[in-house]
Amino acid sequence: MNKQNFLKELKEIAAIQGTPGQEMAVVEALVERLKPVADKVEVDHMGNIFAYLEGNRPGPTMMVSAHSDEIGCVVRDIDDRGFLRIERTGGMIESLLVGRKVNVNGHFGVVGVKAGHLQSPEERKRIPSIHELYVDVGATSKGEVEEMGIEIGSPITYISEIEQFTNENLICGKAIDNRSCCVLLLELFRDLNDEKDFAGTLVGVIAVQEEVGLRGAKVATYKVNPDFAIVLDTIPCADTPDSLNSGYPIGIGRGPVFPALGGGAVRGNIMSPQVKNLFVTYAKELDIPYQLAVMTGAVTDVAAVHLEREGVLAGAVTFARRYSHSPVEVAHLRDFQHGYSLLKKIITDAENWGDLGFI
Repeated sequence: MNKQNFLKELKEIAAIQGTPGQEMAVVEALVERLKPVADKVEVDHMGNIFAYLEGNRPGPTMMVSAHSDEIGCVVRDIDDRGFLRIERTGGMIESLLVGRKVNVNGHFGVVGVKAGHLQSPEERKRIPSIHELYVDVGATSKGEVEEMGIEIGSPITYISEIEQFTNENLICGKAIDNRSCCVLLLELFRDLNDEKDFAGTLVGVIAVQEEVGLRGAKVATYKVNPDFAIVLDTIPCADTPDSLNSGYPIGIGRGPVFPALGGGAVRGNIMSPQVKNLFVTYAKELDIPYQLAVMTGAVTDVAAVHLEREGVLAGAVTFARRYSHSPVEVAHLRDFQHGYSLLKKIITDAENWGDLGFI
């Protein structure tokens, strides 16, 4: 995987607004890129993308998925003076919204903040709730807002482009969760399409509405009915001063993360021993650094995928990101390179999975 090509495409895809249930523009951009490198591309009524690639010999049906949506908000109400009240869709955090620049259905806006000069001592210590926050789009009336094409239910996302640090392996911006893995999947199809030197059928799925309950992945997995599934996603890490002693030793730049356990007692996934062995064996064979994680506070689409039909043998390959669900998510490009190498090896070596006790 070429790092610069990956970054260029990620900047383009991450910049597109695509909140849960409003992923249409992201879906359109990804379909346009997948069609030249897949045998067939379909989109269901929810917006899930299915890209099919047939190998040059018989083998299993392998599903590799990522999700297209990003955290955001929607317009809940518009007052007579043109200010917007909002509701979250996904893990938007109030403390990170105040005073931010936002995209409101294609229009520039800002999340308002009461002037410090007017705040009481108590207000300065308190974070306003989501229902106290409002967005200013520069309008002076409700009618003016409506003329802009903004209405109740219109999407709101951070304005925050993908940028590089002085250390060019580090990138920062919105929607790294999970447009990074959409691009990774796209790169895999471009690579494998050249010779199709693998066994079976590869189905690339880009699912919608992960951030609001893993909804698209549930529907998509039922449709594909794969023999094996790999979910690609980003995952919170704990390598910053505020979390070093959390008992969760995951950091950026240390290789892909295999969640041995993700989510709580009701909704989550415990990685099966054979899936864990598959990932770890190939990582060691390729001399790729990897990390094992146990995190009850976060889930990926694999929590939905592995429960479909009679149950699907599935696992997640994830990538550490700092400052999760913020406009300044930070990730390491080398982690994606290592993850890509691992993913390609697993897919192209399906005929030998049995030697690893993988059934």
